[in-house]
Amino acid sequence: MTRPRAFVAAVAVVAAGLLARAADDPSETGTFTLFKFGQAIGVERYQIRPDGDRYALTSAFSFADRGTSVVLNTSLEFDAPLTPVHFRIKGDTARLSMIDEDVTQVPAGSFTLAGYAPVSMQMELLRYWMSHGRPPSIPLLPQGTARIEPRGRDTISAGGGMMTLDRYSVGGVLWGRETLWTDEAGRLEALVSVDAEFDHFEAVRPELEGAVPQLVARAASDGMAAMAETAAAVLPPPSRVLAITGGTVLDVTGKKRPLANSTVVVTDGRITSVGPSARVVIPEGATIVNAAGKTIIPGLWDMHAHFEQVEWGPIYLASGVTTVRDVGNELEFVTSVRDAVTSGKGIGPRMLLAGIVDGTGPNSMGAIHATTAEEGRQVVRRYHDAGFAQIKIYSSISLQVLRAIAAEAHRLGMTVTGHVPEGIDAFQAIDAGMDQINHAEYVAAVAYPDSAKVIATLKAHKTVLDPTLALYELLARPFTQPIETFEPGFNHVARELATPLGGFGSSPDISPLRHRRFEGDLALVGALHKAGVPIVAGTDQSVPGFSLHREIELYVKAGFTPLEALQAATIVPARVMKKDGDSGTIEVGKRGDIVIVDANPLEDISNTRKIYRVITNGRVFDPAPLWRSVGFRP
Repeated sequence: MTRPRAFVAAVAVVAAGLLARAADDPSETGTFTLFKFGQAIGVERYQIRPDGDRYALTSAFSFADRGTSVVLNTSLEFDAPLTPVHFRIKGDTARLSMIDEDVTQVPAGSFTLAGYAPVSMQMELLRYWMSHGRPPSIPLLPQGTARIEPRGRDTISAGGGMMTLDRYSVGGVLWGRETLWTDEAGRLEALVSVDAEFDHFEAVRPELEGAVPQLVARAASDGMAAMAETAAAVLPPPSRVLAITGGTVLDVTGKKRPLANSTVVVTDGRITSVGPSARVVIPEGATIVNAAGKTIIPGLWDMHAHFEQVEWGPIYLASGVTTVRDVGNELEFVTSVRDAVTSGKGIGPRMLLAGIVDGTGPNSMGAIHATTAEEGRQVVRRYHDAGFAQIKIYSSISLQVLRAIAAEAHRLGMTVTGHVPEGIDAFQAIDAGMDQINHAEYVAAVAYPDSAKVIATLKAHKTVLDPTLALYELLARPFTQPIETFEPGFNHVARELATPLGGFGSSPDISPLRHRRFEGDLALVGALHKAGVPIVAGTDQSVPGFSLHREIELYVKAGFTPLEALQAATIVPARVMKKDGDSGTIEVGKRGDIVIVDANPLEDISNTRKIYRVITNGRVFDPAPLWRSVGFRP
């Protein structure tokens, strides 16, 4: 009770005492250092001062993200009890996202806020909540409803000392939960969130800059705990023995015909029997899952995931994804999430991790850099010791460092995936040791002048490609074309996602060019597949959950058969990640990662969207409650 009283007293000072000060004497000034993926990228400076019989907050928020400048200016006029009167926000909230809002009519009991930025407005939201009796929810303008929850207290090591901070979870401002910390007087000290591109974003007072990894890890573990609490109503109890009866089992290797009227038995999370229902003995006490008239396929893989919010766990499971490869994340966050899921303290698919590393320069990203061969080797060893399966190369790595990273990774039994760095091409990257390439654009860059050489090189080196075609399709669409015309999942996303996703696309002047490039990428992926180059399905960050289904639909459009497209999301990634002895097909001895769909994907690949049940770790999930648990509409 001490902290709320102290804060109310502080608010009273603002309400009663500041008017006596000179108009040019700020009542509060402050600075936040802005981070993305743990790397300092910019700053926000704000001030609060008297303005007649009101108060005015002004914020200048700016950062540079991979060479792109992002500038946002915000002002808020408010009355003494922190009640907003006029809110103005204009500028960029991310590289691909703009905002221009002017709110002059604010109903009683409402607050004004427009996303994760600026951070000072998040601070004022907390103050408003505290000074107005901590209501269960606060309507937001221009849209949304904030929900704030005290989550405990953390002692953080910073600047050679210790700092005790109160932790809060804030939902409804953007999709998912943000984590905020305040001092005893209610002053915001730190925020861990995501930006408009779904990427990790942090903001801290300058004295806490060195504590960002601690805060990120704490936010991850608390977020998974909170998600487990929320998901308690939708998390089915595990069954030691499951029997899936009456469905048609697809052999995604293509070696066997579909097995109609089958029974699949899963014991302790492993498949122990697959066969005709007339022949399979169902153990006594087994939980029966009736799949009559339905099709049984292996759990899907997403090979280009960025699990940057705990809300992605239910999303992946609801969309039939039981394994993801995370290809670039903050180490402290993603290991905390992985460990929570593995231990059963969180909800989500199995996670295989690729640790991101970049060089330095204006376009670099992340907090883990390597500018020399030895630094590259050290980074590999750090990720290896943390249980990562791969290294993810980003765009500013030099060729010399790439060679050293690949050699060390291979020595330790890891593989190397990622972007083709600036200044080199795909041929050089493959020759330097890259086993896999993310995004079709890097292969397309050398394929158009000499596609035969590209195909021969990738095939000879057994190079794996995850094309992320669904993302390119989204970026190429003209803003005048509704997303739901090609991605029906857009109609189901959480309200907070509709606006940022709507910012993905192209203006009329560049949309034709981007569309031609997309069509070229589509044709290239078809040609690579036909030549035998391994293609694995991955989504990057587009329409959460649904885009994996769109990705394999596009493979069929590129010339894959429905079976081959399904293989790209099941057995092929399992082979690529050396997990095909454990996953990727429905066979005795493998993990019981199973998806039951209402119709046969071999007849229409879009039938993978028609998910009836998802089974993993002995649990049978109905996707509808999973969707609802993160604000989506089933």
